[in-house]
Amino acid sequence: MTQRLRFSTARDLFQAFPTALDDMAARPSDRGSLEFVRDLAGGATPEDAITFSAYLLGRREAVWWGHQCLNTLPDRLAPEDLSLLALAEDWVRRPEEATRIAALDAGMASKTRTPGVWIALAAGWSGGSMIGPDSMPVTPPPYLTAKAVNAGVLSVLARVDRNERAARLHSFVDMAIRLAMRT
Repeated sequence: MTQRLRFSTARDLFQAFPTALDDMAARPSDRGSLEFVRDLAGGATPEDAITFSAYLLGRREAVWWGHQCLNTLPDRLAPEDLSLLALAEDWVRRPEEATRIAALDAGMASKTRTPGVWIALAAGWSGGSMIGPDSMPVTPPPYLTAKAVNAGVLSVLARVDRNERAARLHSFVDMAIRLAMRT
């Protein structure tokens, strides 16, 4: 069975999202995307595997992945994070304008940028306009969802004890790979 990935090679991803080069130490390669992300996870800067995964997945899948990563660490999240994750989940399950705006508004209203805020913003920046309906629409750049998911996942990972961090990072990357293979 041949799997169809969003980006066949790492180079394809970097060509589609040059901003990814600003977010990670890794450089373009002609390696297959899944092989590349696995190598990153075992490399000198394993966090690059999280970043690459955020860009590898489509917007809806990336938000779901970020949501799932954060949900594995509920003890590292504030109650506000959990309510923001519920809004992001609502958008993933019902990707409509109203659910997207609800996630965006809640994320923008937050005073601090916690992991849950980033995932809600990722959902909010997945399309439509970045500002309210009373203003001229401003379309979010296509990379913004990936950047927000990356920030959310890396910020929750930073809250994990050092001796558990590598295992948790690998489990997050494994989740992303499984999700990428299903899309």
